[in-house]
Amino acid sequence: MPSAKEKVLMGLGGAAGAGILAWRTMFPWIGYDLEMMKAGKKAMDEIAIDVAKRRFAIDMFEEQAANHPRDVMLIFENRAYTFELMNNQACKVANIAMNWGLPQGSTVAIFYENEPAFIWTFLGLLKLGLGVAFLNSNIRSKPLLHSIATSDARILLVGSGEELHQAIHEIKGDLDIPIFVSGITSEEAGSRYQSMDDLMLTSQPSEICSSIRNTVALISPCIYIYTSGTTGLPKPAIVNIAKGVGFSKFCLFSGMKKGDVIYTTTPLYHSAAVLALFCVMNTGATMLLRRKFSASHYWSDCRQHGVTIAQYIGELCRYLLAQPEDPEEGVHNIRVMIGNGLRKDIWVEFQKRFKIPKIMEFFGATEGTTAMVNVNGRVGAVGRMSPFLNKLTPTPAYIVKYDPEIEEPYRNKQGFCEECKIGEAGILIGSIPMIYAQGFYKGGKAVNEKKTLRNVFKKGDAFFTFGDLLYKDSDHFVYFKDRVGDTFRWKGENVSTNEVANVLTGLDFIQDANVYGVHIPGKDGRAGMAGILLKDGLKFSDDMLPKIYEHCQRNLPGYARPLFLRFLKEMSLTVTFKQRKVEVVKEGFDPSKVTDPLYSISVDKKTYVPLTLDTFSQVLQSKL
Repeated sequence: MPSAKEKVLMGLGGAAGAGILAWRTMFPWIGYDLEMMKAGKKAMDEIAIDVAKRRFAIDMFEEQAANHPRDVMLIFENRAYTFELMNNQACKVANIAMNWGLPQGSTVAIFYENEPAFIWTFLGLLKLGLGVAFLNSNIRSKPLLHSIATSDARILLVGSGEELHQAIHEIKGDLDIPIFVSGITSEEAGSRYQSMDDLMLTSQPSEICSSIRNTVALISPCIYIYTSGTTGLPKPAIVNIAKGVGFSKFCLFSGMKKGDVIYTTTPLYHSAAVLALFCVMNTGATMLLRRKFSASHYWSDCRQHGVTIAQYIGELCRYLLAQPEDPEEGVHNIRVMIGNGLRKDIWVEFQKRFKIPKIMEFFGATEGTTAMVNVNGRVGAVGRMSPFLNKLTPTPAYIVKYDPEIEEPYRNKQGFCEECKIGEAGILIGSIPMIYAQGFYKGGKAVNEKKTLRNVFKKGDAFFTFGDLLYKDSDHFVYFKDRVGDTFRWKGENVSTNEVANVLTGLDFIQDANVYGVHIPGKDGRAGMAGILLKDGLKFSDDMLPKIYEHCQRNLPGYARPLFLRFLKEMSLTVTFKQRKVEVVKEGFDPSKVTDPLYSISVDKKTYVPLTLDTFSQVLQSKL
């Protein structure tokens, strides 16, 4: 008897139905592709129409303000902001900026924390066709100066927070551009600053005619979003007008529509929040915005404001799981959570405990040329990459073999890369469409060339390299394995930090684990080390050490077992809930540099033993 899906396909009739059934017989995974295509068709169709009509993100916002002025665009700190109010404020900003006389495409840098003014300031600048650099509100001193300089900003706008004011005050002597500051009067501004508040009081909310943007092109800058700077100073990734249109359709994969409320707790300067904002502008939905993420208030926020779509990123879900159980935590209207960085080890537990109907994990990069999204609900997957989908997409992606010893993609005798087999981890690369003619980053040829892989499958071709290791299963679902550089080599074998961390967190007393490789003098490769954070309320006890040893013995090959442990008071995370590794790798396992308790493996004793200044030299001389 045919299945329900087969009956639907037969209902197509004639050659179409028979053809699809034949494909399903030869390629049993084709049904997942069809589900993906169905979810993405509306998004792809709308992108094509909007690009053809030159309907950009700012046009979408202005249409919502004109057609649905009383609808709520933003909820912030229990106050509702309608599309009309946000547009009036944006028009005031635009009329102020008109007096600066900047050519279209010029950059204005904004230094704001999460607040409504961030959004209406950005929209006001977009009305004039200006590019906007989203400065990370947490950086200071040299990185802040560098971020402003690399954006080529002609104007700097600063939010109302005292910490922001102090940060700018510390570097004002090195800035030679006009600075407009919110939260101060003209008298307080003095000669070095100008009061944005006073200008907003006198500015008129008259609409800027959209014809002023007639010369704006698809490759014109829209936003510069900065990399985290964990391996160097931040770099401004280019989000041009065309990419902004793509951003506005992303949440359509989740069925987002007018009436939905999407909850965003990440900083607005981060691409995750930008995706949500652009989708709100496109659909007329509502954004619930928090100044900062709060695990203890998360579910009550969702209930109070009727959240239907919630975003997550990095280890945010792990922090929610660490909260004490609450009988109301599963009482909400959320139908889907969408984000990236949900590790497989807690996926099912998170979804079951908080009663989340669907989780949509995605994979991409702000500067990346392609992206994937898991619409099928396959646990742990970040998306799909089948031969069929790669034939259909204008920006096909591939996973190619990677050599971690030289930290380069593998090249065969002919000098070309090779695609990975099923289950084999490799580096993700994406084709480069014409909209990236100006590069992935603002900053010239050298910085962009580092992300370009040339002569990949034939001479003269070029691909964007993501710097991430992924792999596919037999159904062509794609899974994240590690960042390039996080995977290290020990005893001739590749060790995935992500996989080791997933094993360690399987112990009921470990909340999180930061795994990395450290150098041992005189030894090749890098030895495994794990920074361990115990669950809230638990104190370290000696009996944990043999349990960790035994657990690793059972679940990890010998080369992947951590040689060193470091018990952390708290996990060091970025503002987007990613583990910091650069600092802990530098500190290594040296007790003179590390104040946290350290332990080294003892195979003889089948446990881990204290690593102190007295035993450090013995450990270095041992075979570990």
